[in-house]
Amino acid sequence: MKSQSLDPGPFGVMIHKEIADHIRSWRFSILIALIVLTFIAAMYVSLANIKSAIGNTKDPDHLFLYLKLLTTTDNSIPPFHVFLSFLAPLLGICLGFDAVNSEQNSGTLTRLMAQPIYRDNLLLAKFVSALVIVSGLFVALALLMIGGGLVLTGVRMEPQELLRILGFIVITIVYVAFWLSLSIVLSILFKQAATSALTAIGIWLFFTIFYQIVINLIVKSFLPDPAYLSQAEIISYNDLILNLQRIAPNQLYSDAVTTLLMPSVRSLGPVTMEQMAGAIPAPLPFKESVMIVWPQVSGLMASTAGCFAFAYYFFMRREIRS
Repeated sequence: MKSQSLDPGPFGVMIHKEIADHIRSWRFSILIALIVLTFIAAMYVSLANIKSAIGNTKDPDHLFLYLKLLTTTDNSIPPFHVFLSFLAPLLGICLGFDAVNSEQNSGTLTRLMAQPIYRDNLLLAKFVSALVIVSGLFVALALLMIGGGLVLTGVRMEPQELLRILGFIVITIVYVAFWLSLSIVLSILFKQAATSALTAIGIWLFFTIFYQIVINLIVKSFLPDPAYLSQAEIISYNDLILNLQRIAPNQLYSDAVTTLLMPSVRSLGPVTMEQMAGAIPAPLPFKESVMIVWPQVSGLMASTAGCFAFAYYFFMRREIRS
């Protein structure tokens, strides 16, 4: 009875196997090393400028030492959360672009499906195993940052800072999960791993670089001369541009983590002078910051679930023996 209770089952065995494959992969090790080196560089720059950051009394967030470690920079390199908006998609793509097609090209997919396991367990194992590794990585980096800040400064962390850093980690994991699920879809649609990888990187480059340019060109082609617009019309056009830009997952991620790591951020859209009148620049409570970013977080989660649903649909209809 004891040995049966410790039996992980087929799904647990598949997760352990996928985790081991990721850890032994050279491309994964290189990308992890790149993220760790980026983290170390960002922390070094933050610690070098932390005294001036917390001494700036005009900044409403100057008392949040540990949040400043993630956002302070001297403009020589971007802060860590900005770096992650570029590196996190590559991490998700790296973990999923050959999830299915490499198994089929090597012939292991046919033998695997001949075992008494459910087909959807294969997709779940690949998805869950990658998220386990990503979660462990970012939790370890957060603990390293907190421990280093505690040792070097001796300042006690406030509960709100801990909640905001944990929220930052969760949103980053969801962001990686979106690109992971998208790359798994492409690994099912394309037989060659190189094709799925290039397609995923192309989608990432489009949303990161070209999407905002395309939106601005399209909107400006229909936009009248701003000199003849009222303030309300200008704000409505800015809202339209922002809403269109938020279709891009990197914009959703940037809005969410910026609001969590900078408690003084009160709005993610244009604010009128009437709305600013009487407003006191002060940090928001954690709950109110979560309410502001909840549409962005739910958008990322819905996009991840949608991509995984497409992966499930295409994989369940796919002929394994071809």
